[in-house]
Amino acid sequence: MTSSIICNSFILLSLLLCTNSWALTPLTKTSSHSPLNLTSINSLCNSTPHPHLCFDSFKLSISINIPTNIISFLLHSLQSTLSETAKLSDLFSNVNTRTTNIIEKQKGTIQDCKELHEITHAAVQKSVSKISTGKSSDTSSLVDVRAYLSAALTNKNTCLEGLDSASGPSKQALVDSIITTYQHVSNSLSIVSKSKQGRKKQEALGHHNRRLLGLPEWLSDKDRRILQADYEPPTEVVLTVAADGSGNFTTISEAIDFAPNNSIDSRIFIYISQGIYAENIDIPSYKPNIVLLGDGSDVTFITGNRSVGDGWTTFRSATVAVSAEGFLARDITIENTAGPKMHQAVALRINADLTAMYRCTINGYQDTLYSHSFRQFYRECDIYGTIDYIFGNAAVVFQGCNIVSKMPLPGQFTVITAQSRETLDMETGMALQNCSILATEDLYTNSSRVKSYLGRPWKVYSRTVYIESFIDDFISPEGWTKWTDDNGLDTLYYGEYDNNGPGSATDNRVTWPGYHIMDYYDASNFTVSDFIAGEEWLDSTSFPYDDGV
Repeated sequence: MTSSIICNSFILLSLLLCTNSWALTPLTKTSSHSPLNLTSINSLCNSTPHPHLCFDSFKLSISINIPTNIISFLLHSLQSTLSETAKLSDLFSNVNTRTTNIIEKQKGTIQDCKELHEITHAAVQKSVSKISTGKSSDTSSLVDVRAYLSAALTNKNTCLEGLDSASGPSKQALVDSIITTYQHVSNSLSIVSKSKQGRKKQEALGHHNRRLLGLPEWLSDKDRRILQADYEPPTEVVLTVAADGSGNFTTISEAIDFAPNNSIDSRIFIYISQGIYAENIDIPSYKPNIVLLGDGSDVTFITGNRSVGDGWTTFRSATVAVSAEGFLARDITIENTAGPKMHQAVALRINADLTAMYRCTINGYQDTLYSHSFRQFYRECDIYGTIDYIFGNAAVVFQGCNIVSKMPLPGQFTVITAQSRETLDMETGMALQNCSILATEDLYTNSSRVKSYLGRPWKVYSRTVYIESFIDDFISPEGWTKWTDDNGLDTLYYGEYDNNGPGSATDNRVTWPGYHIMDYYDASNFTVSDFIAGEEWLDSTSFPYDDGV
C-alpha cells in the first residue's frame, strides 16, 4: 500500500509530501496486527501530543514484534521520526526562494530553516544511536536524547518564526510540511520524557565543590599548557590570528575556514591577539571543538552591526554564530554595535551542545545573547543589554557573571531574560547562580522612571531562576513582567532562591501561579550537575564551575 501521495500543489511539484493517507484511528484489540501489544500502544500513543501520528507509525510495523518495554517504544518512535526528518531534509535540499515562490522579507529566512533542520536531523540520528546501542538503561543516555530533541523543537520554532515574515503562494505548503515533521519529534520527546529516570539529587547541604583548573588525564600536555595559560599569548596554539599580520591569519573567519572539519577527538585552538576584528563569524556544525582564546576581554574585540532593523533575521544577525558542538571561548569581547534603534541585534548566538564561555564580555542592546538551544555554560562573563538581552531555549547555567542592564530608548523598559520553553517535556531553562544583577550608571540614576525586570515569558512554559545572586535595587519590586497578556502566567516557572542585595526582597514580587520562592531542593534542580549534566563534560574545558548550591 502506498503510504503517502503527492500533493496537488503545482508550484512545489513533487517536493512536498502529504501526511499518511490512512484513516487516523487508534488501533484496537481486534486488529489483525497480533505481534503488537495493542493495549500498551494505545495507552502510550494517547499520551503523546499527536496520537494520530503515533498510531500511524505503528501501523507501518505490521510484522515487527515490539515488546511492551517503553525503551523499545522509544526506539521505534525515534526511527519513525528519523524517517520523517530525512524526508524534510530532502525537501530542503531542493528548496530555494525561486522554486518555492517564497519571498523573503528578512535576509536568511530559508537558509535559517535549512541549517536548523540539518542540526535537527543530526540530533535525531544521535538519539537513535544512543538508544539502539543498548545503553538506554544508562540515565545519561536518556538525558542526552532529551537535550537533543528539545533543541530540535526549538529549531522548528525559530524556522517558523522566520517564515512568519515571508510570503508567497508556496509558503503554507512548506509550513505545513515542517509542522507535520516536527510533530513526530514532539512525540518522541514525550516518550523519552516518560522513559527518563529522575537524576539523583544532592542531599548533603555542604555539597558545594568548586572545580578549579584540574584537567582530565586524557588531555594532552600541549592542550594542558594552552588551557592553563593566563594572559600570556599561548605559544603552541594550532592557529593564530593577528590583525597586524603577525599571525597565521588576519581575520578569524579565515582561521575558522582553515580549521579541519569534523574534529571529533581533539580541540582546535585559535589564539586571537589583541585588536578589533570587525567581522561576522559563523562556526558551522561540521567545525566541532573550536576553542577561541583572546588576550583579554578588554583588548580582544569581535564586533559586528547586523540587525533586524537592516533586514536580517534575528537568528542571522549574530556577530558570532556557533552551531558546532564543543565550542569554547575565553578572554574575548563579542559585541553588536547596531544600537537600540535597530531592534533585535544579536552579539552572540549559540545553538550547539556542550559549549562554554569563560571571562568573556557579550555586549549589545536588544537580544544581545541568543542562548538558542542545547546545553551551555557561562562563567565570570559580563553581559550587557536593554530588552530581552539573554533569550532563547537552551538549558543554560550562568555562574559568577555580571548581568548589566543599559539605558533603553525613551518610553522603554529593560528586561534581562526572555526564555522560550514551549512544552513541559523540554529540559530547558535559564539558571543564574551567584551572579550580580547590575545597571549602568545612567540607568541606575533614572531607575525611578525606567522599569527594569528580571524576565518575561517568551513562551508559555518559560523557565528562569535566580540562585544565590546579588540583585541591585534598580530592579522593580515586582521583579517580573508579562509578555503581552496573561498567557503563560500559570504554566511558566520563575523562581528565586537565597538571593541578596537591595533588589532581592520578594515581599512585593508578582503573585502569578508560576512564580516560586524556591527551597534548597528546588534550587538544586538547576545546578550544573543536575540541569546541564556538567560533571560529565565541563572538566574537559578546564573552566572553573560550582556543581551544587
